[in-house]
Amino acid sequence: MMSRMAPVDPLDRFAAVTDVIREPEQLRTYECDGLTGHRVVPALVALPGTADEVQAVVRICNEEGLPFVARGAGTGLSGGALPVAEGIVISLARLTRILEVDVERGHVVVEPGVANIDVTHAVAADGFYYAPDPSSQQVCTIGGNVAENSGGAHCLKYGFTSNHVLAAEIVLPDGELVALSVWDEGPDLLGAFVGSEGTLGIATKLTLRVLRAPEAVRTLLAGFAHTDDAGGAVSGVIAAGILPAAIEMMDAVTIEAAEAAVNANYPEGCGAVLIVEFDGPVAQVEEDLAHVQAVCREHNAREIRIASDAVERAAVWRGRKAAFAAMGRISPDYYVQDGVVPRTMLPSVLRRIDELSQEHGLRVGNVFHAGDGNLHPLVLYDGRVEGEAARAEELSKKILVACIDAGGSITGEHGVGTDKACAMPLMFGEDDIATMQRLRRAFDPKGLANPGKLFPTPRLCGEVPGPYRAHPLEKAGLADRF
Repeated sequence: MMSRMAPVDPLDRFAAVTDVIREPEQLRTYECDGLTGHRVVPALVALPGTADEVQAVVRICNEEGLPFVARGAGTGLSGGALPVAEGIVISLARLTRILEVDVERGHVVVEPGVANIDVTHAVAADGFYYAPDPSSQQVCTIGGNVAENSGGAHCLKYGFTSNHVLAAEIVLPDGELVALSVWDEGPDLLGAFVGSEGTLGIATKLTLRVLRAPEAVRTLLAGFAHTDDAGGAVSGVIAAGILPAAIEMMDAVTIEAAEAAVNANYPEGCGAVLIVEFDGPVAQVEEDLAHVQAVCREHNAREIRIASDAVERAAVWRGRKAAFAAMGRISPDYYVQDGVVPRTMLPSVLRRIDELSQEHGLRVGNVFHAGDGNLHPLVLYDGRVEGEAARAEELSKKILVACIDAGGSITGEHGVGTDKACAMPLMFGEDDIATMQRLRRAFDPKGLANPGKLFPTPRLCGEVPGPYRAHPLEKAGLADRF
């Protein structure tokens, strides 16, 4: 009598091509990204150390029909790296080589696991730097920055990650390796890939633009009684035709957190502070600095300080860069949003956020890129108190609605991910979303690359209260495609 062989576990195939993690307690390390309210334990984590190993892992996923999620440092704030149950996480943490530095041509070539700040470190001695600077730049990786099209304080003047990626080698969801660049003829496929949140493939090599360090840098710190005054100053600066490198705003709640965490030494008793930085030729910087000081005074600035050197500039920025982490000093938990509004609408939207805060009985701290209207409301709550987490999530979604109502967007730099997928129909029509999905399917016909991200899943969105319940995709007969 013939004996039947036991079926082969498809997960065993991964261990033959790269290092893997399968122990349940270790898998929990990968169950979420910076959006800790959403957690899923993957079936396996692959740890490739080369592009060839990434290809091998993706090929197995394609052959076995296993969904996969690429992961960098896990600092994302929209659930973009949230695992899929019974799926694979492909960690790129070992792909950390800087492959080429060519300042004469103004670029560097890196693997996706290189930390953002390390790109600048690689070229600083030659008088260059990498412009996109997320607050997490000490630890966030270039691959994750490209996936989310990350921004940062200085993207007001220099643009987002998409403005600094020149070329990429990408493993497609079927395991094929392709090269894309800004010099390609035809459709801008590189532009489509940057910001696609891991749904079109995995970058294994990236060519980045680096810039020559400016001749002069000056940083201004201004304190205001109220966010209305600070918002008015922001509008005044832009209306005057001045383009600083950065304009950042923090309200009283975030100032409180920053002081508790890093002793930021911001002006006392203020309802808001602005950090405005200028760079470029000395004469232009000094002229713009004087003009912005005048604008701040016109909008009732209580105090204005000018950093005298690099040490003082770093001290001014320390509180801003630490703002998210500093919230742990004043609240056990927080829920961060990432809406965008027109600059002229900043005061009214901030007032609306304050109204929503009072209605829901939860504090909201506001720290954001005021120059481009990119808000980061931090809804503070205590997850140990029954109902507070749900109330915080409801409040954060109503803040997004307020941003849309003001003519804005659901995300500026954190991405859509899992968190805001259900909000996509607030911005885009049925035909728009269907067209986006056609592009996605062209790259990933089996739907294995980071499924459930970016685009709404009607079944799940129907479970969310408020404006997300009425889902136009269901009415259009498109629900079965998501």
